[in-house]
Amino acid sequence: MEISSCRLKGRFSLLMIMIIFFMMCGSTRSQLTVDFYKTSCPNVLKIVRREVMIAIKNEMRMAASLLRLHFHDCFVNGCDGSVLLDGSDGEKFALPNINSLRGLEVVDRIKAALENSCPGVVSCADLLTIAARDSVLLSGGPSWKVLLGRRDGLVANKTGADQGLPSPFESLDDIINKFVAVGLNITDVVALSGAHTIGLARCALFNNRLFNFSGTGSPDPTMESSMVSDLQALCPLTDDGNKTTVLDRNSTDLFDNHYYKNLLNQKGLLGSDQILFSGDEAQTTATKDLVQAYSSNTTHFFADFVKAMIKMGNISPITGSAGQIRNNCRILNSS
Repeated sequence: MEISSCRLKGRFSLLMIMIIFFMMCGSTRSQLTVDFYKTSCPNVLKIVRREVMIAIKNEMRMAASLLRLHFHDCFVNGCDGSVLLDGSDGEKFALPNINSLRGLEVVDRIKAALENSCPGVVSCADLLTIAARDSVLLSGGPSWKVLLGRRDGLVANKTGADQGLPSPFESLDDIINKFVAVGLNITDVVALSGAHTIGLARCALFNNRLFNFSGTGSPDPTMESSMVSDLQALCPLTDDGNKTTVLDRNSTDLFDNHYYKNLLNQKGLLGSDQILFSGDEAQTTATKDLVQAYSSNTTHFFADFVKAMIKMGNISPITGSAGQIRNNCRILNSS
């Protein structure tokens, strides 16, 4: 009886090992890889790069817009392309996105080109990831190997976008908490904020700093005085808030570390930018040190930015047989 019991235990142990092994193999296959489309759509990177180049050539600002799309996608439901879905309850109509989300027509053109070459193969979520990388590279920033294999989500999350996306009006602690909630840290906060080295922002996102900051009757004391004067002329109190200006003053379209140099000189445009260096919260010490480090070392900034982008792109991806590969990024495939 003892021998039979031992044999049964041995067989059970072997069976468990085999089960764990196959589970691990299945898990490994479902993970993102750099060569996911090697056989199914070998020209995917060339196709996306070509379309992004055309879009940026037509409008330099589009690089920042495509990068922002990826960010706003990944922070809500993970990187699943849900930000692209149409519908009145879509993420497009959340407060952080309405009237400001751009680049959707460019995504349509990229998707059409991919469908023409590899029908039903490349997800909208992966499209956004590649386009964001190319937007950075084509603006003079770093490149990296994008991990691919995401599938598209089936639902948008307007409430999640309203509550989960960082706001330029929030405290540093609140912003950090939103990053932590999706698996990112303080270094990622400061590094990813460096994306504001390109692009524009509407007056509505910073005019609270220009006239009656926090009810003081005066401008934000952490904004340089000549910058205040320039922006007060651009964004008068009677304006509708839709005029735009550059996020990175004196370095508009080049992806570099100039954004951090501006923060040292109180020339951050958004409150959420300048607070990284001039805030008075407990965690400002850490963010201030990073701002100073990036301002004097482009290589350091680029390295941390790439790490943060890869981490962000890994937020809750849909893989395996879940979700779908949308034929049109704006709508779900018909059943």
